[in-house]
Amino acid sequence: VCSSDLLTAYENMDFHGRLYGVPRRQRQSRIGELLALVGLADRHADLVKTFSGGMKRRLEIARGLLHEPQVLFLDEPTLGLDPQTRNHLWTYIESLNHDRHVTIILTTHYMDEADKLCDEVAIIDNGRIVATDSPAALKEQIGGDVLRIQSSDNARVLPHLRALPAVAHAEVRDDTIELKLAQAERHIAELVQLCSQAGVSIRSVSLHRPTLEDVFLHFTGHSMREE
Repeated sequence: VCSSDLLTAYENMDFHGRLYGVPRRQRQSRIGELLALVGLADRHADLVKTFSGGMKRRLEIARGLLHEPQVLFLDEPTLGLDPQTRNHLWTYIESLNHDRHVTIILTTHYMDEADKLCDEVAIIDNGRIVATDSPAALKEQIGGDVLRIQSSDNARVLPHLRALPAVAHAEVRDDTIELKLAQAERHIAELVQLCSQAGVSIRSVSLHRPTLEDVFLHFTGHSMREE
């Protein structure tokens, strides 16, 4: 049931509590607590039709918690929200999970959101789960970090870099050496020293860590799309 624009924030919460049979005294206490938790305590007497999209979304989450569920389903909770409101909701969702021990099942098209919030991620393509694991494990599955090095003599230093045990793959692309390796930041100093010993100067070094967008591309063969 969507929030009624013709009711106040408090009335919306109270109506929802009545539907779920929350006792009156408990209902009143919980409404005040939850409206404060989502930053709407000072707007409790305002009609919902005066709220922004982000405020309505926060009210919906507060209302969903009124009867103290053990599991909370959130379908695209930050879709269309501005970055500040998104970050606010991220913090709040994390607190529900960590502090209130609410199990949260979240659907989202935002890969950064899934990476930040989720302990376990399922990649779904055309209604089928194609991969599931923790965000870190999924990113590790597609080959670890990519280190890009621009040097004064790529051809000269490339064989030396390929010989390092930590390097899983090395090739030259567009005058840049690309190395695939795990935990690349631990090996940057070693790689720079090796180039120096080979008489090759380093022009630039950049590190790219796999993202969940990379994971989605790897397992589905296409970029994230709106259904």
